[in-house]
Amino acid sequence: MTAAVEKWHRDRERSVAQGLRYPFAQLPAAGQLLPVAQGIYWVRLPLPFALDHINVWALADDDGWTLIDTGLYSTASVETWQQLLDNWPDARPIRRVIVTHMHVDHVGMAGWFCERFACSLWMARQEYLQARLTIAEAGRPLPHAWRQFYQQAGWDTEAIDTFAAWAGRYAQQFHALPSSYRRLRDGENILIGGHRWKVLLTCGHSPEHASLYCPELKLYIAGDQVLPRISSNVSTHPYEPEADPLDDWYSSLGRIALQVPDDVLVLPSHNECFHGLHRRVETLRESVVKGLADLRNALRTPARVVDLFEVLFRRSIDSSNPTQYRMATGEAISHLNLLLHRGEISARLDAQGVRWYQLHR
Repeated sequence: MTAAVEKWHRDRERSVAQGLRYPFAQLPAAGQLLPVAQGIYWVRLPLPFALDHINVWALADDDGWTLIDTGLYSTASVETWQQLLDNWPDARPIRRVIVTHMHVDHVGMAGWFCERFACSLWMARQEYLQARLTIAEAGRPLPHAWRQFYQQAGWDTEAIDTFAAWAGRYAQQFHALPSSYRRLRDGENILIGGHRWKVLLTCGHSPEHASLYCPELKLYIAGDQVLPRISSNVSTHPYEPEADPLDDWYSSLGRIALQVPDDVLVLPSHNECFHGLHRRVETLRESVVKGLADLRNALRTPARVVDLFEVLFRRSIDSSNPTQYRMATGEAISHLNLLLHRGEISARLDAQGVRWYQLHR
C-alpha cells in the first residue's frame, strides 16, 4: 500500500470517527461516470496539484445535460473529457454548464464546453467577472502592489519571483470564457431534469460561491463550501489586502446549516460524497475558533505572516512550491485580518517593508 493510499484511509477513518458517513465504497473509475442518484452522475478528474482531483457532476436535463464544474483546461483534461464523452450515458448534448466559482479547477474547461456544444454558461456575477479578469491579465508582469503584498508577508525576492512565474502558467489553465453568461442569483430556483435546485451564494472561499440544494432529491452540491476531510482555503488576496474573508466564510457555514437540512447527501468538489453535513459544518467552524486562539497565543511575541504557518497548519510550508506558499500566506492573512478588524492585534511595518503583528497587551 502506497503512502498516499495509507493517508487516504487514515483521513477517511478520522472523518468517520467525527460522525461522517460515506455511502459509496468505490470512486468513479478514470473516464467513467458513477451514478449517485437517478440521472445524476459523479465524474472525477485529475489535477496536477497536491490536491490531485476534482469532482464534477453531470445531470440529465430534458433534451440534454447540465454540467456542474469542469476541471482545469489542459491537454490531460481534454483527453479525459474526450474519454468521458465517448462513454456518456446517451447521445443528448451538453446544453448548460453551471460553475460554482472562478477557481481554475472549476471553471477552466467551461469555455471549451461552451465553444464545442454552443451551450450556455451559468455563474454568479462576481465569479464570472473575476475569472474574465484573471484571463485578461495573463502574461502581464506581476503588479508592484502584489510584490509589496507578499514582501510585507515576509516573502524573500526568490519566492516572489517564483510566484510571478507560476502566476503566468496558472492563467494558461483557463480556456477563454464566452463573452456572455447567465447570472446565478442567491435564493433562486433552477429547474434541472424536472427537479428544483435552490442556489445558495456564499462568500469567503471566493466572492460569490454557488452551491445547489435539491429538497426533493435530498442532495446538496456543495462545491468547495463544505468538504469532508479538508478545509476550504480562505485567502486574502493582494488585490484586496484588507479583506475579511474568514469572517465571511464562518458566517456562510452557519447560513448553510440553517438552509440545508442534515439528511442530505453532500456532493463536494473534493474527497467523496458524504452524509453528516451539520456535523462537518460544526467541525469547520470549530477549526476557525481554534486557529484564532492559537494565533492569539503565538502573537504574544511579534511575528510575520511567514512565521505563523506552523501555528496554523502544524507544518512548515516550502516557498519553492508557489501554490501552497500562496495559499498558506493568504489563509494566514485572513486570520490576522479578522483579529485586526476586531481590534485584538496590531500591525506595523519595519524599515524593510515587512509587516509584524502583535497581540494587544
